[in-house]
Amino acid sequence: MLVSVRRRTRYRLRRASPVAVLLVAALGAGAWAGARRPAAMVDAAAAGRILAGAQPEAHVRSPVPMAPEHLLSGSDLVPHSFSPRLRAASAIVVEATTGRVIWGSHMHERRRVASLTKIMTALLAFEKLAPDAVVTVAKSVPRVPLVREGLRAGEKVEAWKLFYSMLLYSGNDDALALAIAAGGDKRAFVREMNDEAHRLGLHDTHFVSPSGVVDRDNYSSAWDVAALSRVALRNERFDEVVRTKIIHVAWTAPIYAKTYVNNNLMLSTYPGADGIKTGYTHEAGDCLAVSATRHGRTLIAVLLDDPDMYVDAARLLDFGFSAAAS
Repeated sequence: MLVSVRRRTRYRLRRASPVAVLLVAALGAGAWAGARRPAAMVDAAAAGRILAGAQPEAHVRSPVPMAPEHLLSGSDLVPHSFSPRLRAASAIVVEATTGRVIWGSHMHERRRVASLTKIMTALLAFEKLAPDAVVTVAKSVPRVPLVREGLRAGEKVEAWKLFYSMLLYSGNDDALALAIAAGGDKRAFVREMNDEAHRLGLHDTHFVSPSGVVDRDNYSSAWDVAALSRVALRNERFDEVVRTKIIHVAWTAPIYAKTYVNNNLMLSTYPGADGIKTGYTHEAGDCLAVSATRHGRTLIAVLLDDPDMYVDAARLLDFGFSAAAS
């Protein structure tokens, strides 16, 4: 069987992450994907049903009742000093259901957030594009910088496949393709992103692209990313995609099939982890928004510019669960 591996750019290579997009070009790829289904994998047919609005399973989170302008409340912080200290430039941990901020550091400091930008892109595009909507890839899409899954100008792709690639593999071409399909053009969609940030009361946030690949003037804060994540997790389609570890999808010739592997290693290393998104650029550093659920309580943690983001995220969530239960 001929399997080719689309490697990340040198920016992502330095992280030594084992995730990749696998392009399966053999005619028998469909049979291969169907024959090997690990427990953590979601197959393409099931994914299509889920994104089409199927009833959620028992793990779906509790509704979030708080009004947009009060997505988070920092009136009941728990004093705590981590030893050794977290290496994140800014960090926060919150209760997803109530919006209570448990702990934070430099929570409102405006920082570059790289691909955490795609949380907003997904939120808006989910509202406008049905799962089976056919997206025609614009000419500008294959030219987007850095991490790309390899979309070809003119090819037609069902939207749900682009959502999985954007949120798992973090393809910048997927983000641009969805933005153009949902907003008419990139500029109009970015304007909608900023309008939505304003509507939600995200005062530390400004976007210049749907992918976050451009750092200049594209920023947010740990507070705002956590608040935005609360909103995004209300969307069942978003919730189901970001908790997926791996998915095989059919593709047109000459590709035939693709496999998307989630960049978020917390899903495999931290008990109860069930989302959300990773990000990296040279300027932003390593960024992570992660959710985890234990005993019916869901927490959201955000770490910006943290070279030990997975280690620190586990420590931050452990503290959060302990503090929330006390």
